[in-house]
Amino acid sequence: MLMNAPATFIQSYIDDLNDALNQLKPGAALTRIQAAWLGTCLTCILLMNSVCWAKFERASLGDCKVAALSWVFRKASIPWDWLLRVSVVLILKRYGITEGVLAFDESDRARSKSTKRIYKVYKQKHKGSGGYVNGQTIVLLLLVTSSITVPVGFFFYMPDPALKQWDKEDKGLKKSGIAKKDRPIKPERDSAYPTKTEIALGLLKEFKVAHSLIKIKGVLADALYGEKAFMDEAAKESGGSQVISQLRKNQNIEYRGRIRSVESYFNSINKGIDQIIRVRGGKEIKVTVSSARLKVSSHSKKRFVIALKYDGENDYRYLVATDLTWRTQDIIQAYTLRWLIEVFFEDWKL
Repeated sequence: MLMNAPATFIQSYIDDLNDALNQLKPGAALTRIQAAWLGTCLTCILLMNSVCWAKFERASLGDCKVAALSWVFRKASIPWDWLLRVSVVLILKRYGITEGVLAFDESDRARSKSTKRIYKVYKQKHKGSGGYVNGQTIVLLLLVTSSITVPVGFFFYMPDPALKQWDKEDKGLKKSGIAKKDRPIKPERDSAYPTKTEIALGLLKEFKVAHSLIKIKGVLADALYGEKAFMDEAAKESGGSQVISQLRKNQNIEYRGRIRSVESYFNSINKGIDQIIRVRGGKEIKVTVSSARLKVSSHSKKRFVIALKYDGENDYRYLVATDLTWRTQDIIQAYTLRWLIEVFFEDWKL
């Protein structure tokens, strides 16, 4: 397919984008050349279903050279952060969106075993082969609304190389029988390599600043974010909205003065019952559910804890929520929205 000019609707979008940029950040609007370049790239991405300078050059019959396209991307002073922010503002305004649920997740993207020049690339375990590959990890923030689901923020995660090296050496020394006092002290984390929970909270704060008029009905995240600090801070930053995450099955809860694992409690004391819940789209599914307001030991406070098992599954997953006033069914149905982020990852990785 040949392309010699941006699609009409893309050109219209860029014009709206520039107007919004001028309003929100005077002087940040794209130049004529930058706007033309962006229009060309967006049209080529639509036609090619790919981000590849060589394909873009072929689609334009050589009018747009690889070197020129790449140079603008790497060297031009384009306000990338503001482009994303303003783009989201335009989308939310066009669809009349005033509220939604925020969902966090992260995904690894395998690259090449030898590449070292890609941003925030590091050695990762490759699930497909069981070996290792260089790859990237992206932490994504998704806004789920009644009409659309749209990514509203992202950040690349990379483990601190110094901490990673220390951990590797410490495990080796520990295996050799060397006492802790004789092993090197754990180094402080470099602020250039924030943890995934720190990244997530940063994305949440940025969303609140950029979209202060959007009401956050809830915040969803998987078990990695089910720690006290994240859940309390996320609830605070989102204006006291419900924060839902997961607990590991061996995490402790307190019941009638006795400490036991969450798995033990729901398997022996508070067994589940079958229910029908409705997920997004109106589909009804069968689940086994049990719930209680329990003190979670690691959180040092009472949380709403739910044991949930979908039809056909053998093991429970354990949800944890900050707002104790919600109903069990409301928490379960809200958490099902988190799986939309998996749909986005599947589409993105194509």
